[in-house]
Amino acid sequence: MNPRDLIPHLFRTEYRKIVSVLCKHFGFDHMEFDHMEIAEDIASDTFLTAAQTWPLNGIPENPVAWLYHVAKNKSKNLVQRNKIFQNKISPELKKNNHSEPIEEIDLSVQNIHDSQLQMMFALSHPSIAPEAQIGLSLRILCGFGIEEIADAFLSNKETINKRLFRAKEKLRTERIKIEMPSPAVFEERLESVLRTIYLLFNEGYYSESNDIKIRKELSAEAIRLCTMLTENERTNKPQVNALLALMCFHASRFDARTDSNGELILYKDQDVSRWNEDLISKGGYFLNISAKGNKLSRYHLEAAIAYWHTQKADTKEKWENILQLYNKLLQVEYSPVAALNRTYALSKANGKREAIAAAEKLKLTSNRFYFLLLGELYTGSDNIKAKENFFKGLSLTKSSTERNAIQKKIDNL
Repeated sequence: MNPRDLIPHLFRTEYRKIVSVLCKHFGFDHMEFDHMEIAEDIASDTFLTAAQTWPLNGIPENPVAWLYHVAKNKSKNLVQRNKIFQNKISPELKKNNHSEPIEEIDLSVQNIHDSQLQMMFALSHPSIAPEAQIGLSLRILCGFGIEEIADAFLSNKETINKRLFRAKEKLRTERIKIEMPSPAVFEERLESVLRTIYLLFNEGYYSESNDIKIRKELSAEAIRLCTMLTENERTNKPQVNALLALMCFHASRFDARTDSNGELILYKDQDVSRWNEDLISKGGYFLNISAKGNKLSRYHLEAAIAYWHTQKADTKEKWENILQLYNKLLQVEYSPVAALNRTYALSKANGKREAIAAAEKLKLTSNRFYFLLLGELYTGSDNIKAKENFFKGLSLTKSSTERNAIQKKIDNL
């Protein structure tokens, strides 16, 4: 493989591992979170060295081991330089530290996995804003560049840099440790991690960006992080498996959600042959595992709803099941979006008239999907009202591809 192709691939898969291990190694458990920048710099410099030497000397026999070896040496050199500097400015410090060996960096498979898992909990601390949690996770745990993160958030590099800087400051000032939480707060912190993963997945699945590649990668990274949780005995909880099932079911319909122009295809119009059967099967596996235990989470209910959406037959039984699951979900954790989605299931189970009455009670006048759903529900029975709602939805839409799709519906009316 050409170094130009291999290095970006390895950056995406190995950068996060190197940064997580170095963050843990440099003593962030002693609240030195300004060292995160050092860890990122060492990891970035390691890949820069690869980009400079591999085209000249050829790709090493074991590229990953080469990266780890170089990162380890760069870290040792940094520590040694710091010690020399400290000894020069403080003879007393030299006397005390002269015989201290440089601690070996543990780049074993187990420590790499543990470090990433512990970092996941640190970056998902409740004191950090949700958007910042996603941004830090993309940067530290997923190896996304600042420009890629800016594209994902439809923002710019300056804004993202400021957001990440504030989040890192929060990590330092709150004295958040890179470690697994204590049993007393474990469930609460795990819920925070799951929320971050869920938001990360949605940022990809429901993103307004036209860059399909970035959207898919965001969702794929969320699935990867959740899979890591299922591989650890302590974090392999029913709600974790339920979230993984939910994401697999949703991701199975990714390719069918947009056409060749990037325009959104409604569920009822999707080509079911483009649904990914392997992901549907994988989702079913994790949904079955999630049934263990006696706690029913929102992820269980949303996964069950997503499961029924992967059933291709458009039967009354299917929509009645989905409707009942939405009813339970709204009791467990109410959200306007879930209430809006419920009205579509209501229209399929009990008819459009009942669904329109339920939808209009929600009054979600700042949500474009509210008007788009009403436009769909009124189509055929009152095309004037359908048009009015589509125009309102159009005025709230930022995506050009979505604007084109809505305009086609208006033209058809």
